[in-house]
Amino acid sequence: MRYNVLLVEDQSIVRSGLKMMIEQDESLVVTAEAENGEAALRKMDEHMIDLVIMDIRLPVMNGIEATHHIKKRYPNVYVLMLTTFNDEEYAEQSLREGADGFLLKTAEPEKLLQAIHSCLNGGMTIHDEVAAKMMPRLLKKSTIEPRELPLSPRELAITRLVGEGKTNKEIANELYLSVGTVKNHITQSLHKLELRDRTQLAIFAVKNDLA
Repeated sequence: MRYNVLLVEDQSIVRSGLKMMIEQDESLVVTAEAENGEAALRKMDEHMIDLVIMDIRLPVMNGIEATHHIKKRYPNVYVLMLTTFNDEEYAEQSLREGADGFLLKTAEPEKLLQAIHSCLNGGMTIHDEVAAKMMPRLLKKSTIEPRELPLSPRELAITRLVGEGKTNKEIANELYLSVGTVKNHITQSLHKLELRDRTQLAIFAVKNDLA
């Protein structure tokens, strides 16, 4: 199977380098390119895209705003943020808008390909340097009191595995479910626990000794 990638980056020379790097993996093809967020949205309307690699600081419409619109229109498309800026606020905003990963451009090519496949398998990659800054902030903000959890046994099992860092595909294999069923259970758990995203669900699992 080949996955279609949209590359959103305002510098053409950087786009060319990234395209060469990505297409070293025979399962990935850069189907479209865009130089800003508005152009990215137009490309999404024109092509069948599986994953978007998105810079943050872009002209016309930045990457965080573009991610918001892409996730709203195309909820099944994955978005991996790839940026120069080691900024935990950028990372947190990106994840809040639905990004599936946050990687710095200083990463090795192998790390980029790993992050892409992690996203495509329902996982989340956050660059180590950024995660080190983010986690204390997120743990501090997570103020959920221990209580009887309003989750079904299946939802609880999936939440526990999310807390262990498992991808949707790994969870599906372990529990003999489809990836779609796992996604649905995660969505229900987020709603019941009044959490925003998968990162908060993982933190919830850790803080409540589920993982």
